Amino acid sequence: MTLEEIKLSTEKLLSISSNSLFVAFILLLIAILPLGLAVKSKGKVFERLGLVLTGGAFVLQLSYFFQRWRAVEHAPVSNMYEFMTFFGIMLIGSFLIIHLLYKQIVVGLFVIPVSLIIIGYGSVFTREVTPLIPSLQSNWLTIHVITVAFSSAILSISFATGIIYLLRTLDVNKKTISTRALEFVMYCLIVTIGFIGASTVFNLTTEEVSVQFENAQEEVENATYTMIPLVVNKGAVTAGGESIYALEISNSIDAKKLNSIVWAFIVGTILYGSIRLLTRKKIIVLLKPLTTRVNAPLMDEISYRAVVIGFPLFALGGLLFAMIWAQIAWSRFWGWDPKEVWALITFLYYAAFLHFRLSKGWEGEKTAWLSIIGFGIIVFNQVFVNLVISGLHSYA
Repeated sequence: MTLEEIKLSTEKLLSISSNSLFVAFILLLIAILPLGLAVKSKGKVFERLGLVLTGGAFVLQLSYFFQRWRAVEHAPVSNMYEFMTFFGIMLIGSFLIIHLLYKQIVVGLFVIPVSLIIIGYGSVFTREVTPLIPSLQSNWLTIHVITVAFSSAILSISFATGIIYLLRTLDVNKKTISTRALEFVMYCLIVTIGFIGASTVFNLTTEEVSVQFENAQEEVENATYTMIPLVVNKGAVTAGGESIYALEISNSIDAKKLNSIVWAFIVGTILYGSIRLLTRKKIIVLLKPLTTRVNAPLMDEISYRAVVIGFPLFALGGLLFAMIWAQIAWSRFWGWDPKEVWALITFLYYAAFLHFRLSKGWEGEKTAWLSIIGFGIIVFNQVFVNLVISGLHSYA
């Protein structure tokens, strides 16, 4: 094949993979309706329809993954878009496995929106295909990242079942520490939706702003803002030398990333406030009716089993396989890189989870909160550490 033919073939594969992912996203959105009707009415027809849509979406997601793999000629898990998308896909796959074992359709009703948020979050990052740097050109990287994503997805099932358990057992109309904390979890999810919405709107409607400033090493640095700058580094000006009217912060902090976080909280808070204003109810009160038929002890059992399955897989992918790759890439098994440290923290946290469950009898509400906190650690590790904390694992 000529170079031009190879390029056209690659573009075609990327187009097919992108369309597959988009159709899968739409199918999952549609699947929420019959799944919700199945939970409320126990209708088998609605349950089957929801599962067919979810299974079809998962097949299309796998098509996206393998078509993109063929196009880029390496496992598509090497940047933030690819990793978060694969994480979301594995979350759907994990639900299908859990449903095969426990036949609890309500789990899908809570897992699918989380998966869509994760995939939507990944979509705001660049989808550009770039050659892998030498340290990433290893089969062990593929094994390491895929295992981490799959294990993290299984562990995240316990987050969904933990939420379901708390909604089922708590009196959400009372103002307690537990209900306030659970409402805060809902707020955080809506803030993430706000970030996705803000990023999408700005990318479609607003021109990029090129900003120049002196970094902490007193070197001139450029940053391209896709969102209107509300936060900039000290002395920042546009590429044309014009002043920027925004909050100035220390040059040791990445103002561009902080600006995205500020916009996420602004839009997310407005969205959350709008829901509260229109419904005159807390989010957890709106979700409570979906759990009235739930078997709470079974949700607690699924939370525990998800961790039992996910924990050893994470130990393999996040530590053992990662160490093998690190030895090949950097000639050392361990280097206290931020990502390595947080992988260890995640491992130790879930080890403590199982210890408290088995030795101290921490069941029910305690297990649910441990599952929710564990998901927070996973998200912090996969998102914040990758993007904000500088290290060898940082995504561009």
